[in-house]
Amino acid sequence: MNFEKLDIRDAFFKSLHKLALKDKNLILITDDLDAFELRRFKKDFPKQFINIGVSEQNLIDVAAGLSSAGKKVFVFGISSYITMRCYEQIKFSVCSMDLPVTIIGLGCGFSFPFDGPTHHAVSDLAIMRLLPEMTIFNPSDSYSAFAAARVAYKNKGPVYIRLDKGIFPPTYKNMNEVSMGGKILRALRKVNLISMGIMTFEGVRVADQLQKGGYGIGVVDIFRIKPINKVFILRVAKASEEIVILEENNKSGNLGTIVIEVLTDDQISKKIHRLSLPDKQLFKYGSRKWLQKLNGLDNKTLISRLRHICKNY
Repeated sequence: MNFEKLDIRDAFFKSLHKLALKDKNLILITDDLDAFELRRFKKDFPKQFINIGVSEQNLIDVAAGLSSAGKKVFVFGISSYITMRCYEQIKFSVCSMDLPVTIIGLGCGFSFPFDGPTHHAVSDLAIMRLLPEMTIFNPSDSYSAFAAARVAYKNKGPVYIRLDKGIFPPTYKNMNEVSMGGKILRALRKVNLISMGIMTFEGVRVADQLQKGGYGIGVVDIFRIKPINKVFILRVAKASEEIVILEENNKSGNLGTIVIEVLTDDQISKKIHRLSLPDKQLFKYGSRKWLQKLNGLDNKTLISRLRHICKNY
Protein backbone atom coordinates (compact mmCIF):
# COMPACT_ATOMS: atom_id res chain seq x y z
CA MET A 1 0.00 0.00 0.00
CA ASN A 2 1.43 3.39 -1.03
CA PHE A 3 0.78 5.54 2.03
CA GLU A 4 2.59 8.53 0.56
CA LYS A 5 -0.25 9.12 -1.91
CA LEU A 6 -3.12 8.19 0.39
CA ASP A 7 -5.38 10.70 2.11
CA ILE A 8 -5.10 10.35 5.88
CA ARG A 9 -8.87 9.67 6.12
CA ASP A 10 -8.80 6.97 3.47
CA ALA A 11 -5.83 5.29 5.16
CA PHE A 12 -7.84 5.01 8.35
CA PHE A 13 -10.94 3.58 6.66
CA LYS A 14 -8.87 1.17 4.55
CA SER A 15 -7.53 -0.21 7.81
CA LEU A 16 -11.03 -0.42 9.25
CA HIS A 17 -12.21 -2.21 6.10
CA LYS A 18 -9.53 -4.87 6.55
CA LEU A 19 -10.60 -5.36 10.16
CA ALA A 20 -14.28 -5.63 9.21
CA LEU A 21 -13.46 -8.41 6.73
CA LYS A 22 -12.45 -10.58 9.69
CA ASP A 23 -14.91 -9.36 12.29
CA LYS A 24 -18.65 -9.17 11.62
CA ASN A 25 -19.11 -7.57 15.02
CA LEU A 26 -17.29 -4.43 13.91
CA ILE A 27 -19.85 -1.65 13.44
CA LEU A 28 -19.27 1.80 11.96
CA ILE A 29 -21.73 4.62 12.69
CA THR A 30 -21.62 8.08 11.07
CA ASP A 31 -23.55 11.31 11.48
CA ASP A 32 -23.99 11.76 7.71
CA LEU A 33 -20.28 12.50 7.22
CA ASP A 34 -18.51 11.21 4.13
CA ALA A 35 -15.08 10.04 2.94
CA PHE A 36 -14.06 8.15 -0.20
CA GLU A 37 -13.07 4.90 1.54
CA LEU A 38 -16.10 5.21 3.82
CA ARG A 39 -18.31 4.64 0.77
CA ARG A 40 -16.51 1.37 0.06
CA PHE A 41 -17.05 0.28 3.66
CA LYS A 42 -20.77 1.07 3.38
CA LYS A 43 -21.04 -0.85 0.09
CA ASP A 44 -19.13 -3.92 1.27
CA PHE A 45 -20.58 -4.11 4.80
CA PRO A 46 -24.16 -2.77 4.67
CA LYS A 47 -25.11 -4.70 7.82
CA GLN A 48 -22.15 -3.23 9.70
CA PHE A 49 -22.74 0.39 8.72
CA ILE A 50 -25.24 2.88 10.16
CA ASN A 51 -25.77 6.46 9.01
CA ILE A 52 -27.67 7.79 11.98
CA GLY A 53 -27.99 11.30 10.57
CA VAL A 54 -27.13 14.60 12.23
CA SER A 55 -27.95 13.45 15.76
CA GLU A 56 -24.60 13.03 17.46
CA GLN A 57 -25.88 12.61 21.02
CA ASN A 58 -28.13 9.77 19.87
CA LEU A 59 -25.18 8.34 17.91
CA ILE A 60 -23.08 8.00 21.07
CA ASP A 61 -25.91 6.34 23.03
CA VAL A 62 -26.57 3.89 20.18
CA ALA A 63 -22.83 3.12 20.03
CA ALA A 64 -22.80 2.48 23.78
CA GLY A 65 -25.77 0.13 23.50
CA LEU A 66 -24.22 -1.85 20.65
CA SER A 67 -20.91 -2.04 22.49
CA SER A 68 -22.68 -3.35 25.60
CA ALA A 69 -24.13 -6.08 23.39
CA GLY A 70 -20.66 -7.21 22.30
CA LYS A 71 -20.11 -5.16 19.15
CA LYS A 72 -16.85 -3.38 18.38
CA VAL A 73 -18.09 0.10 17.56
CA PHE A 74 -16.44 2.98 15.70
CA VAL A 75 -18.24 6.32 15.33
CA PHE A 76 -17.30 9.05 12.85
CA GLY A 77 -18.20 12.73 12.97
CA ILE A 78 -16.83 16.28 12.81
CA SER A 79 -14.45 16.74 15.74
CA SER A 80 -16.10 19.76 17.30
CA TYR A 81 -19.58 18.16 17.18
CA ILE A 82 -18.73 14.57 18.08
CA THR A 83 -16.98 15.75 21.26
CA MET A 84 -18.54 18.94 22.61
CA ARG A 85 -22.13 18.27 21.57
CA CYS A 86 -21.93 14.76 23.00
CA TYR A 87 -19.73 15.26 26.04
CA GLU A 88 -22.31 14.13 28.59
CA GLN A 89 -23.12 11.00 26.57
CA ILE A 90 -19.42 10.21 26.12
CA LYS A 91 -18.73 10.69 29.81
CA PHE A 92 -21.59 8.62 31.19
CA SER A 93 -22.72 6.21 28.44
CA VAL A 94 -19.24 5.28 27.19
CA CYS A 95 -16.53 6.20 29.71
CA SER A 96 -18.39 5.45 32.93
CA MET A 97 -19.06 1.98 31.53
CA ASP A 98 -15.49 1.77 30.17
CA LEU A 99 -16.83 0.57 26.81
CA PRO A 100 -14.51 -0.03 23.83
CA VAL A 101 -16.12 2.61 21.61
CA THR A 102 -13.78 4.47 19.26
CA ILE A 103 -14.70 8.05 18.44
CA ILE A 104 -13.19 9.34 15.19
CA GLY A 105 -13.21 13.12 15.07
CA LEU A 106 -12.63 14.57 11.61
CA GLY A 107 -11.33 18.10 11.24
CA CYS A 108 -8.93 18.88 14.08
CA GLY A 109 -7.62 22.43 14.26
CA PHE A 110 -8.55 24.55 11.26
CA SER A 111 -9.40 21.61 8.97
CA PHE A 112 -12.73 23.29 8.18
CA PRO A 113 -11.43 26.86 7.86
CA PHE A 114 -14.37 28.44 6.05
CA ASP A 115 -16.97 27.15 8.52
CA GLY A 116 -15.95 29.30 11.44
CA PRO A 117 -15.77 28.64 15.19
CA THR A 118 -18.52 26.01 15.16
CA HIS A 119 -16.19 23.74 13.17
CA HIS A 120 -12.80 24.74 14.57
CA ALA A 121 -11.62 21.83 16.73
CA VAL A 122 -9.09 23.67 18.85
CA SER A 123 -10.29 22.65 22.32
CA ASP A 124 -11.53 19.09 21.78
CA LEU A 125 -8.27 17.56 23.00
CA ALA A 126 -8.42 19.66 26.16
CA ILE A 127 -11.84 18.32 27.16
CA MET A 128 -11.45 14.73 25.98
CA ARG A 129 -8.24 14.17 27.93
CA LEU A 130 -10.12 15.00 31.15
CA LEU A 131 -12.02 11.72 30.84
CA PRO A 132 -9.99 9.18 32.89
CA GLU A 133 -10.85 6.17 30.74
CA MET A 134 -10.11 7.83 27.38
CA THR A 135 -7.14 6.97 25.15
CA ILE A 136 -6.30 9.62 22.53
CA PHE A 137 -4.38 9.42 19.24
CA ASN A 138 -3.47 12.15 16.77
CA PRO A 139 -2.03 10.69 13.54
CA SER A 140 0.35 12.90 11.57
CA ASP A 141 0.50 10.85 8.38
CA SER A 142 -1.37 8.12 6.52
CA TYR A 143 0.55 5.22 8.05
CA SER A 144 -0.11 6.35 11.61
CA ALA A 145 -3.79 6.83 10.70
CA PHE A 146 -3.86 3.28 9.29
CA ALA A 147 -2.19 2.01 12.47
CA ALA A 148 -4.53 4.01 14.72
CA ALA A 149 -7.50 1.94 13.55
CA ARG A 150 -5.69 -1.28 14.47
CA VAL A 151 -4.58 -0.02 17.86
CA ALA A 152 -8.08 1.27 18.65
CA TYR A 153 -9.62 -2.03 17.59
CA LYS A 154 -7.47 -3.89 20.13
CA ASN A 155 -8.03 -1.38 22.91
CA LYS A 156 -10.34 -2.51 25.69
CA GLY A 157 -11.68 0.95 26.57
CA PRO A 158 -12.81 4.23 24.94
CA VAL A 159 -10.62 5.80 22.27
CA TYR A 160 -10.65 9.22 20.62
CA ILE A 161 -8.81 9.69 17.31
CA ARG A 162 -8.25 13.17 15.86
CA LEU A 163 -8.13 12.96 12.06
CA ASP A 164 -7.07 15.68 9.67
CA LYS A 165 -7.80 15.85 5.94
CA GLY A 166 -5.39 15.48 3.03
CA ILE A 167 -2.08 13.84 2.13
CA PHE A 168 0.94 14.50 4.34
CA PRO A 169 4.63 13.54 4.10
CA PRO A 170 5.44 10.16 5.68
CA THR A 171 6.29 10.20 9.37
CA TYR A 172 5.97 6.58 10.58
CA LYS A 173 7.07 3.36 8.87
CA ASN A 174 6.02 0.47 11.11
CA MET A 175 3.98 -0.55 14.14
CA ASN A 176 7.03 -0.56 16.43
CA GLU A 177 7.43 3.17 15.86
CA VAL A 178 3.73 3.75 16.41
CA SER A 179 3.73 1.75 19.65
CA MET A 180 6.20 4.22 21.17
CA GLY A 181 3.51 6.89 21.04
CA GLY A 182 5.88 9.36 19.42
CA LYS A 183 8.92 9.66 17.20
CA ILE A 184 12.04 11.80 16.88
CA LEU A 185 11.96 13.10 13.31
CA ARG A 186 14.97 15.41 13.46
CA ALA A 187 17.84 14.63 15.84
CA LEU A 188 17.54 16.15 19.31
CA ARG A 189 19.43 19.41 19.81
CA LYS A 190 19.59 22.02 22.54
CA VAL A 191 16.31 23.44 21.18
CA ASN A 192 13.67 20.81 20.44
CA LEU A 193 10.22 21.22 18.96
CA ILE A 194 7.34 18.96 20.05
CA SER A 195 4.23 18.82 17.89
CA MET A 196 1.45 16.59 16.56
CA GLY A 197 -0.74 16.15 13.50
CA ILE A 198 -0.43 18.63 10.65
CA MET A 199 1.83 20.94 12.66
CA THR A 200 4.46 18.20 12.89
CA PHE A 201 4.88 18.49 9.12
CA GLU A 202 5.22 22.26 9.45
CA GLY A 203 7.73 21.82 12.27
CA VAL A 204 9.89 19.55 10.14
CA ARG A 205 9.74 21.97 7.22
CA VAL A 206 10.77 24.91 9.40
CA ALA A 207 13.57 22.90 11.04
CA ASP A 208 14.97 21.95 7.63
CA GLN A 209 14.86 25.56 6.50
CA LEU A 210 16.61 26.74 9.66
CA GLN A 211 19.26 24.04 9.24
CA LYS A 212 20.27 25.60 5.93
CA GLY A 213 20.88 28.86 7.78
CA GLY A 214 23.00 27.20 10.44
CA TYR A 215 20.34 26.89 13.15
CA GLY A 216 19.78 23.42 14.60
CA ILE A 217 16.47 22.31 16.07
CA GLY A 218 15.19 18.84 16.89
CA VAL A 219 11.65 17.80 15.96
CA VAL A 220 9.45 15.33 17.81
CA ASP A 221 6.00 14.04 16.85
CA ILE A 222 3.53 12.87 19.48
CA PHE A 223 1.09 10.24 18.18
CA ARG A 224 -0.44 8.94 21.41
CA ILE A 225 -1.59 11.94 23.37
CA LYS A 226 -3.12 9.96 26.24
CA PRO A 227 -1.66 8.11 27.97
CA ILE A 228 1.38 10.05 26.87
CA ASN A 229 4.71 8.25 26.91
CA LYS A 230 6.25 10.05 29.89
CA VAL A 231 9.61 8.32 29.53
CA PHE A 232 9.82 9.55 25.93
CA ILE A 233 8.88 13.12 26.87
CA LEU A 234 11.41 13.16 29.71
CA ARG A 235 14.10 11.87 27.35
CA VAL A 236 13.42 14.79 25.00
CA ALA A 237 13.32 17.25 27.90
CA LYS A 238 16.61 16.10 29.41
CA ALA A 239 18.33 16.60 26.06
CA SER A 240 16.90 20.12 25.74
CA GLU A 241 17.93 23.54 26.93
CA GLU A 242 14.67 24.95 25.58
CA ILE A 243 11.48 23.27 24.35
CA VAL A 244 9.08 24.59 21.75
CA ILE A 245 5.50 23.30 21.66
CA LEU A 246 3.84 23.80 18.27
CA GLU A 247 0.12 23.09 17.92
CA GLU A 248 -2.95 24.27 16.06
CA ASN A 249 -4.97 24.33 19.27
CA ASN A 250 -5.82 26.83 21.96
CA LYS A 251 -3.01 27.32 24.46
CA SER A 252 -5.02 26.11 27.47
CA GLY A 253 -5.29 22.41 28.20
CA ASN A 254 -3.81 20.94 25.03
CA LEU A 255 -0.37 19.56 24.04
CA GLY A 256 1.61 22.33 25.71
CA THR A 257 -0.23 21.82 28.97
CA ILE A 258 0.31 18.06 28.80
CA VAL A 259 4.08 18.41 28.32
CA ILE A 260 4.32 20.94 31.16
CA GLU A 261 2.41 18.57 33.45
CA VAL A 262 4.81 15.73 32.68
CA LEU A 263 7.87 17.88 33.41
CA THR A 264 6.35 19.36 36.56
CA ASP A 265 5.45 15.94 37.95
CA ASP A 266 9.09 14.90 37.51
CA GLN A 267 10.38 18.22 38.86
CA ILE A 268 12.19 19.09 35.64
CA SER A 269 12.54 22.78 34.85
CA LYS A 270 13.03 23.85 31.23
CA LYS A 271 12.32 27.02 29.32
CA ILE A 272 9.21 26.31 27.27
CA HIS A 273 7.81 28.29 24.35
CA ARG A 274 4.21 27.58 23.40
CA LEU A 275 3.45 28.43 19.77
CA SER A 276 -0.29 27.91 19.65
CA LEU A 277 -3.59 29.72 19.27
CA PRO A 278 -4.67 32.39 21.74
CA ASP A 279 -7.21 31.43 24.37
CA LYS A 280 -10.19 32.98 22.61
CA GLN A 281 -12.79 32.13 20.00
CA LEU A 282 -11.86 33.06 16.46
CA PHE A 283 -14.68 34.63 14.47
CA LYS A 284 -12.75 34.76 11.21
CA TYR A 285 -13.28 32.93 7.93
CA GLY A 286 -10.66 32.13 5.34
CA SER A 287 -8.18 29.53 4.17
CA ARG A 288 -6.25 27.43 6.66
CA LYS A 289 -2.98 29.13 5.73
CA TRP A 290 -4.59 32.53 6.23
CA LEU A 291 -5.91 31.55 9.65
CA GLN A 292 -2.48 30.22 10.62
CA LYS A 293 -0.83 33.47 9.51
CA LEU A 294 -3.40 35.45 11.47
CA ASN A 295 -2.32 33.54 14.59
CA GLY A 296 1.42 33.45 14.03
CA LEU A 297 1.59 29.82 12.92
CA ASP A 298 2.57 30.42 9.29
CA ASN A 299 5.93 29.37 7.92
CA LYS A 300 7.47 32.85 7.79
CA THR A 301 6.49 33.76 11.36
CA LEU A 302 7.57 30.39 12.74
CA ILE A 303 11.00 30.69 11.12
CA SER A 304 11.43 34.16 12.64
CA ARG A 305 10.35 33.06 16.12
CA LEU A 306 12.42 29.88 16.11
CA ARG A 307 15.49 31.62 14.73
CA HIS A 308 15.29 34.02 17.67
CA ILE A 309 15.04 31.08 20.12
CA CYS A 310 17.93 29.19 18.50
CA LYS A 311 20.34 32.13 18.11
CA ASN A 312 22.05 31.45 21.45
CA TYR A 313 22.84 27.85 20.54
